[in-house]
Amino acid sequence: MRKIVLFIAMSLDGCIADSGGGTEWLEGQIPGENDMVSYEKFILNVDTVIMGANTYRQLITELSPNEWIYPTLTSYVVTHSPQQSTDKIHFTDEDPCQLINRLKAEAGKDIWVCGGANIVQQLIRADLIDQYYFNIIPVILGNGIHLFDMLQKEIKLKLIKTYSYNGITDLVYERR
Repeated sequence: MRKIVLFIAMSLDGCIADSGGGTEWLEGQIPGENDMVSYEKFILNVDTVIMGANTYRQLITELSPNEWIYPTLTSYVVTHSPQQSTDKIHFTDEDPCQLINRLKAEAGKDIWVCGGANIVQQLIRADLIDQYYFNIIPVILGNGIHLFDMLQKEIKLKLIKTYSYNGITDLVYERR
């Protein structure tokens, strides 16, 4: 069965964006070094990506405005204002938990949850994430959009891998 994997970068203090929603701080300690080392390996096991509307908007306006950044993946954008879907990008107002359960039952590779905070928090609360893959960026923002919100219950994790490059530390956990 397909795994649901949260693969996300965050500051040392748990923010996935600064207070204005920006991500300019997403880099290692030496500018210009390859900060995509773990992503390049991770993406080989994924064929589907799920994101919220704000993450989608940031991708198409700031990070990759000239071409879709995930051309080999089937993308789902969870939004309250669905747009016209394409072969590879599906806009949906389906509940994220129902979407995950439906996609998990289909054949395929792993499913990547890449953001944003609201989508991730709903899936964490429903205990639907099988693997947590954090890229800890060497910065303390002090204020911003926090990944974790108040949870109803504790979720116990098991550390399965760590990796460090250019000051970034990857922590990979599975539910126990």
